[in-house]
Amino acid sequence: MSDDPRLSPVELRAPRGAKSLEIEWADGTTHTYRHALLRGFCPCAHCQGHQGPIGWTATATDEDLAVLEIEEVGNYAIRLVFADGHSTGIYSFTHLRQLGVTGEHVEQEQR
Repeated sequence: MSDDPRLSPVELRAPRGAKSLEIEWADGTTHTYRHALLRGFCPCAHCQGHQGPIGWTATATDEDLAVLEIEEVGNYAIRLVFADGHSTGIYSFTHLRQLGVTGEHVEQEQR
């Protein structure tokens, strides 16, 4: 988690059947993350390897990919369980915050 408390999430909204997850941050910023974007930027070693920056993976091609479960991991991250069975990614709040800022632009470039 960031040392800056304003960069911590205060609310996650992920209604069943939705295609996106929304995070409201303590500084008042809100980001919406399409499930396919989250899956495409999964930070796990299986998707990313063991070194280097987190990048887009071609595994996220399903626009309707559902997030079935969200679990808190300590006070710094969440773990997502996707409908395709993938569940090993631990998404730190720092990663999610950065993804909210840059992810949509990167996803558009990958299409």
